[in-house]
Amino acid sequence: MNVDNVKSQMRKGMLEYCILLLLHREASYASDIIMKLKEAKLIVVEGTLYPLLTRLKNDGLLSYEWVESTQGPPRKYYQLTKQGEEFLSELETAWDDLSDTVNHLRQKLLTANIL
Repeated sequence: MNVDNVKSQMRKGMLEYCILLLLHREASYASDIIMKLKEAKLIVVEGTLYPLLTRLKNDGLLSYEWVESTQGPPRKYYQLTKQGEEFLSELETAWDDLSDTVNHLRQKLLTANIL
């Protein structure tokens, strides 16, 4: 089994949650989202991000507005909808539960000197 493949699948699973977390703070355009994800060491390319943003918009979790730019064409800024905020809240609960479970298992193994 290839560790890189597993890590890639884990990142893909977390990407939606991370994007919603970023947009919870403030509306952003795609390039900003990519930059913030890269700063967090979650490397994403436009070819991955744009389809995901479109799906989240189609699911009613995001909306967008065009904002004039001083440096080129208008930019599409994405923001969470009310439904998106509610969904993010549910994901936060799920993340906390999952994190607690994994940390509990790791701690048991560490205590037993298995890891």
